[in-house]
Parts: sequence; C-alpha cells; structure tokens
Amino acid sequence: MRRSSTFARQVLLVRVGRRDGDPRTGTELVVPERLVDRPRRYGFDRARRAEIEAVMPVSPALAPASPVDDSPAMSIPLLPGERTASRRMKFALVNACTLASLVLGINAIFVAMAGETRVAALLLIACVAFDGLDGALARKLGVASPFGAQMDSLADMCSFGLAAPVVVYASLAGSAPTAAAAVAAALVAACAAIRLARFNVSPKDGRFFCGVPTTMAAAVLALTVAIGLPLPAVVQIAGVALLAFAMVSSFPYAKLARLLKLPPWLWLAPVIGALVDIRLTFALAVVGYLVSGPVLWLHQRRTA
Repeated sequence: MRRSSTFARQVLLVRVGRRDGDPRTGTELVVPERLVDRPRRYGFDRARRAEIEAVMPVSPALAPASPVDDSPAMSIPLLPGERTASRRMKFALVNACTLASLVLGINAIFVAMAGETRVAALLLIACVAFDGLDGALARKLGVASPFGAQMDSLADMCSFGLAAPVVVYASLAGSAPTAAAAVAAALVAACAAIRLARFNVSPKDGRFFCGVPTTMAAAVLALTVAIGLPLPAVVQIAGVALLAFAMVSSFPYAKLARLLKLPPWLWLAPVIGALVDIRLTFALAVVGYLVSGPVLWLHQRRTA
C-alpha cells in the first residue's frame, strides 16, 4: 500500500502547461530533487520512471497554423481581354443566343408534355440553330471565353440531353411499350451527359468528332419526330438506343465543315432524293452518317 501510494504521488507530480519563464515543455515530468537524491529510499529507479512516463498525460500536438490569406477576393472577368462597350454588347449577343437555345429547350419539354410532339420537335430544331449560331458568332466577333463554353455546355445538356429525350418519349407514347420508351429516353440523357463531359476535358480535333455530337443527335431525333418516319415502334426504339451509344463511342465522325467541302455533285443525290421521298432520303442519310464512323475508324487503323 505504501509503494502504491508513493507511485500515485509521483504520478500526480506532473506539470501541465508552461511556467512563466520556464523553457521546458508543458508535458515534462517534475520530480522533486529529494526523490532523485535518495533513489534507494523511494525505489526511484529507471523502471519506476518509465512507469510514470507511460501514464503521464500528453497534450495533443497542435498542427502548424496555415498562413491566412488576407488579400481581398478578386472576381474573374467573364469576358477576357479589353472590356469596351462594343465587346460587351457582342458578348451579350452571343450569350443571348445560348440562352435562347436553353429557353427553347425548356418550352419543348412543356409542349411535348401537352401532346404537341411535332411542335416540340420544331422547337428542338430551333435549339440546334441557335446552338450553332452562338459558337459561330463568338468566333466571328472575337468574344469567345471559358464562361461562354461552360454556359453552352449547360444549355446543350438542357436542350439536347433532357428536352430531346422527353420529346422522343412523348412521340413513342401509345405506339411502344412505356418501359422500353422510358429506357431509350433515359439512355439518350445519360449518354448526352457523358458525351458533353468528355468533350469538355478532351483535346479538340479540327477534323473529326469523337462520337456523334449531342447537337447532331438531337437534330436527328427532332427531324425523325417532325417528319414522322413510318417505322415500327421496335425499330424506332432500337434506332434511339443506337444513336445514344454512337454519342459515347470513340468512332471518328466528320464535322460539318468537312462535309461542306465535298464535291457539289455528291450533294445532288440527297437533294433529288428529298424531292422524291424526303423520309426515305433522311433515313438513308442518317444511316450513312452513322456507318461512316466505323468505316473511318477501320481506315485509320489500317493506315496507322
């Protein structure tokens, strides 16, 4: 009992905190000199000191304080470069086109929910027109910016990733199983989101798209609904699913600028076909464009 009480008194002789003017740390053990001078009487050997240090309270280590940045927050300008009144007006015009595409996409959803699928499809076609116009104006007027690129991507997701599947689902209602139409529409939305996210982080190629762009996929879906292709419901659902997977594929698809450089005589066939049967001509053009991706991919693999 005496030894245990002595050990308890020795444990209580711990100083937490720092004395005024004492350079020692706050967790250092304070032992009276009489205990050190007479180790035989109190049995204060190395083993006893190790036991005391094992049960001493240790104050938690404090993490080094990180420097605080007291500089005032600086806002990043949305329009890089010279901020004159003329450039601001041009910048506002370009973003107004992007917002017009967004608003038309939202209204396409509302119209499709009311049952007017062909009117909703025409609104989607107008979305495609404004989406192409804002990029062309931004490059032409010299007001392209990272803000405009991000805003365009968000508008594309709303118009082509959400509005287009809703219009397709509304057009298939009644003629196709509800579950199959819902799965096909959801697949278009998911693949459009993946396609847009991949496009934002991938290096740009001036010649080809990596996969079918969302704008072209939405245009194909909208034209399909607008002209009313006389296809069975199963074929339409399979076509929607195929178009969705084409968006996230790695097949190279030619951009519109390269297609416009084709010889003029190649454009006579679709023009004449549209005068004879616009539905059949449209279907053949879409199938030909979808097939061109795997063909170009095989050609690049052979020439590499």
